[in-house]
Formats: sequence, C-alpha cells, structure tokens
Amino acid sequence: MQERNFDKEAALWDAEPRRVKLAQDIVESIKNEVKLDLGMDLLDFGCGTGLVGMFLRPQVRSLTCVDNSQGMLDVLKAKVGRAGIKGVTTLIVDVSKGGELTGSYDCIVSAMALHHVEDISGVSRQFYKVLHEGGCVCIADLEPEQGKFHEDHSGVFHHGFDRKQLSGIFAEAGFANIRFSRAAEVEKPSGKFQVFLMVGRKKR
Repeated sequence: MQERNFDKEAALWDAEPRRVKLAQDIVESIKNEVKLDLGMDLLDFGCGTGLVGMFLRPQVRSLTCVDNSQGMLDVLKAKVGRAGIKGVTTLIVDVSKGGELTGSYDCIVSAMALHHVEDISGVSRQFYKVLHEGGCVCIADLEPEQGKFHEDHSGVFHHGFDRKQLSGIFAEAGFANIRFSRAAEVEKPSGKFQVFLMVGRKKR
C-alpha cells in the first residue's frame, strides 16, 4: 500500500482547527481517566506535530515524542524551541520497517495513529516492553467506520477498531484493567465519526 506523505503535510498540519479541537478533547479524556503527575515520563507514539503531547507536557516530568515522519518532528521541534519548553525529546521510529521503541516510561499515549499501523499486536508488545510495571497505555482512535474518515486511504490499515478485538490484542500483550470511554466526535463533510479512549495497565 502506498504511504501517505506526512512530511509534506506537516507545515500546515496545525492550521486545521478540527485537528486542534480533537487533540484538546482527547487530552481532556486522558486527564479524566488517568492521574498524571510531575514524576511521570510520558511517551507520545505517532505524535505528529505534538498536538496531544504538548497539551500534556505541563502535567508530567518529561515527554518523548515518537513519529515516523521527520517533517512532523521538525515542526514539533520548532514549536518547542520557540516556546522554550524543556524536557521534550523527539525520536524518529518507523515500526513498520522494524523500528523499535526505546527507553522506559510511566505512560504511553497514542492519538489517531494506530489505524496507520498494520501490525497492532507487534506495537502492543512494544508498548508493554517499554512501560514500567503499573504503567498505563492510552489509545485514542476511531470507532469502526466505513472508510469515509479519510479521503486518502494510503497508509490506512484499519477503518476504526472493534473495542473487543482491540482489547483482546492488548490483553494478549499483557495489559490488564482495560477500559474504554468516549473521547470525542469528529465532524467532517463525509459524516460524524466517534473516537474512543482505551486505557490499560501493565501488570505489576
């Protein structure tokens, strides 16, 4: 399947108000479901320009932003530099090409990125590996939809996720106490789309 060129889209990514609103809604959902604190190290997987991660940065000790698009990370690094924000690290990792997550974290968030990942089982195992015991994973993504969310389907491997199937994949990786909540609704010309938040814990 042809890959979408996120590098070319990066410069204008934050100019879409709908994306910013979605990020804010997801952040509020995460904060309602997970107790963040200033002793936590947070990983934002598929961070893009950091819309979600940067909203969460003041709540944690450090933020590591991972993406497979250098263009997105460059925009994020420019924002961090302009604002003089400390404690933010950017890493380019492409799990579809064998890239491995590194480090050790108290919480992993991923917002609207998982449907661009073909091997969900592999990513769930990587998440489990780099989390501290008792650490949490927060996945925000689409409820099942009919392929109308994206105009360009290149690089889209999943048209949303069935909650039972997704929780089963993460449970198989070792996560426990998996629960779902409604995170947001996205309104586009092609319809209204529901976004869930799934939270799970690495067993102690």
